[in-house]
Amino acid sequence: MSAPVFLGSEIYRRSSYGPWHPLRVPRVSTVMDLTRALGWLGAGQYRSSPRAKPRALTLFHDPDYIAALQAAEAAQEVSEAVRARHGLGTASNPVFAEMFRRPATGAGGSLLAGELLAEGGVVYHPAGGTHHGLRDRASGFCYLNDPVLAILSLRRAGARRVAYVDIDAHHGDGVELAFAGDPDTLLISVHEERRWPFTGGLEEDAGGNAFNLPVPRGFNDAEMRLVLERLILPRVSDFAPDAIVLQCGADAVEEDPLSRLALSNNAHWEVVAALRPLSPRYLVLGGGGYNPWSVGRLWTGVWATLNGLDIPARLPEPAMAVLRGLRWEGHSRGRTPPGHWFTTLRDAPRVGPVRPELRARLDVLDRRSAP
Repeated sequence: MSAPVFLGSEIYRRSSYGPWHPLRVPRVSTVMDLTRALGWLGAGQYRSSPRAKPRALTLFHDPDYIAALQAAEAAQEVSEAVRARHGLGTASNPVFAEMFRRPATGAGGSLLAGELLAEGGVVYHPAGGTHHGLRDRASGFCYLNDPVLAILSLRRAGARRVAYVDIDAHHGDGVELAFAGDPDTLLISVHEERRWPFTGGLEEDAGGNAFNLPVPRGFNDAEMRLVLERLILPRVSDFAPDAIVLQCGADAVEEDPLSRLALSNNAHWEVVAALRPLSPRYLVLGGGGYNPWSVGRLWTGVWATLNGLDIPARLPEPAMAVLRGLRWEGHSRGRTPPGHWFTTLRDAPRVGPVRPELRARLDVLDRRSAP
């Protein structure tokens, strides 16, 4: 595979977790529309994500859980017993019309990505990144765990050593639980301290193969650059992976309502670019992100970064029209969005001081031997 491949689906345009859920906002469809409006999807680069069949999902998930998820979609309700056992029908993981088909499509994309990368290359799957899903339980807006399925698919297609890097504002607990103690999987998670799911402490190493870095509120671009240079790049380089999976959650930027971090989208793009040369197989997933403008702009810039495309200082009119068409119902910032959310992709850099407590935490991880 020469040019990067973009995996998308129309299911994300017409489905929602419900009118009050953080995932009521359009995300993947915005990235699809922006990349097309910018002329950034070359011939053959876009692939429609397949919906994973239930049997394929049991590569990781419990068959009884998959059956319960399908039954909940069909009935549009769950019993108290199913809610208690499988975490379905909760405020975080509600019953909605496509509650099996939508996550199964995300999982299908991640399974397909492993196959597409058998001979090397780059795949971008912004609908992926549901890193909280557990083997038999929905958790944290995640009904399935597509990053786990992606890693297992990469292994089936020939990759032996996989590095998983997660820069979402929330700790990738489901992926860590799935691969705890596995010497052929490197796990790195950079996430906000004291933020749900309240796992991924500095001293938690998942049996020796995980490096968890909880970062303080206000985490800025200069601090992320230091984390990239001192933690992410050295660990991944030393591990010499056959494949890299990057979970590129967009909820760590300053405008996101579900974190208190202060990154600009430049920081994410720098991580995306820096990891690419370190492995012959590279899969970039989405993840969190609950401001429709910041998610759409950030993830569209990820695609530009993977393709070596110049990001214009001012968007052409068709791309601005996509951004002007977005709505963020129920949030104050949706009523008066700033003008640059319509006219640009790139944020102004958010460079601040590198705080001593962050350096001290990196010192702790430096003292640990690489797996």
